[in-house]
Amino acid sequence: MLSPITIRPALPEDYDAVGRITLDSYVTAGYYGSADHPYLQELKNVAGRAKHADVLVAERDGEIIGSVTAAPAGGGFSDIGLEGELELRTLVVDPAVQRSGAGRALVQAVVEQARATEGIDAVCLTTGATWESANALYQRTGFDRAPERDWFVPGTDIKLFVYKLELSQP
Repeated sequence: MLSPITIRPALPEDYDAVGRITLDSYVTAGYYGSADHPYLQELKNVAGRAKHADVLVAERDGEIIGSVTAAPAGGGFSDIGLEGELELRTLVVDPAVQRSGAGRALVQAVVEQARATEGIDAVCLTTGATWESANALYQRTGFDRAPERDWFVPGTDIKLFVYKLELSQP
C-alpha cells in the first residue's frame, strides 16, 4: 500500500525538483522532443511562475512527486482564464510514479482552492488535443470540454483543448 500524498505550497527549496519533474514529465510523454524546447525552459523557471501564481507540490514520504500551478485570471501566468476563473496550469507528475493518484490529488487541490476563493466560480485549463491521458484525467475529475475556447499555439497548427469545471459555491 502506498503512503498518503500530501499537497502543499511549493517552497523555494522545492523549485529544482519541480523543474526537473516538469521537464521529465513533458519529454517522457512525448509532448516535446527535447528538454531544451523554449517553452519547457520557460516552465522550468518555477520561481518565475511562483511570482504570479500559486505553485503546489504533491509529496509522498518526503519526496516531491508532482506539481501544479493555480493562476489567477489576468495574472502574469494565466493564458486563458476569464474573470471569475482560476486557471489550472502545468500539472506534472514524475513519470516514475504516474497513475498513483498524485495528478488527481493536485487537480482536486486546485478545485478546493478555487471553491475557497471569493469571486471564483470556475476552474479552467488548457491541454493538448492529442494528450489522451491528460484529457481522460480532466474528464474523470469533472471537467467539461469548452470547445468554443479551444485555440492554436501561435504560429503552429497545434490545437489546444480548453476544459472548464463550474463550481457550486457553498
